[in-house]
Amino acid sequence: MPSPQQARAQASAITSAKAGQEPEPSPTAQLRALFDRPRLSPGQRRIAQYLIEHITEAAFLSITDLADRVGVSQPSVTRFASAVGFSGYPALREKLQSITLGTWPGAGAGPAEEFRGNELQAAVDAEIENLENLRRDLADTDRVIEVGRALSASTPLTVLGLRISVSLAEYFAYAARRIHPDVRLVTLGGSVAYDALLQSREAGGTWVLAFSMPRHAQETLTAVRVARSAGLKVALITDLALGPLVDEADVTFAIGTGSRLVFDSYAAPGVMCAALLQAMTDADPERTQARLEDYEQVADEHHFFLRD
Repeated sequence: MPSPQQARAQASAITSAKAGQEPEPSPTAQLRALFDRPRLSPGQRRIAQYLIEHITEAAFLSITDLADRVGVSQPSVTRFASAVGFSGYPALREKLQSITLGTWPGAGAGPAEEFRGNELQAAVDAEIENLENLRRDLADTDRVIEVGRALSASTPLTVLGLRISVSLAEYFAYAARRIHPDVRLVTLGGSVAYDALLQSREAGGTWVLAFSMPRHAQETLTAVRVARSAGLKVALITDLALGPLVDEADVTFAIGTGSRLVFDSYAAPGVMCAALLQAMTDADPERTQARLEDYEQVADEHHFFLRD
């Protein structure tokens, strides 16, 4: 009898079929497409990042308020609006408002009612919104399937997560080892990361899956650059839609994190991890089943787990 993991691997394969009307892309995805201009200056990138991270509030700010929040001049905001294809800030703000109002329950009936609950409930609501945004982004599964195949084919596969991102990297690597023959986890920066990345490439690896959660570590950017210079491709899971880390990555999954409490929470990035793992199992189902069967045999023999 197959284990629950084996049964799920057989039954939950991702399909690229798109039935019915596709959901509207998430606000993050819409803004990322809107602001994806290679010639934005560092100041303009700061404006874009602020708008992406604070869309529901920023869409209703005056040009003066937005400039103050970002720490730039009003002419800089005007130039940014022009750089991303609008006649001026009023036209850009109108577009931002249309994106924002389209995400609220009962869109068109005015702003959502003020939240009525405690701070912990507000934090959960924020995570629910992150998951809803991820759900919209995953309406098109092609990119996840493609990256899953690439990660599955990379032997060895390196998983990189430093500082606060270690927990996500460890979860992904732990699960990936059940279905992939050679997964190498890198959780220390500096020369330790350099050695691991260079050895991975020399051993035939082609991809690194990197995690970068706030606060984003400089050493993560350095490690990603080392990976690229060694000839490795980089898939990045982060909350950023723009910036130097995104510029260095070959593929980026920009996923919202919960930031309402003292320490961030990672519900949506966790689901993204599980989606990529599923895509890896789908990429080589025969290897997946063989490895899961071998693991279950060893687990039973050595009593790894309690009997539920």
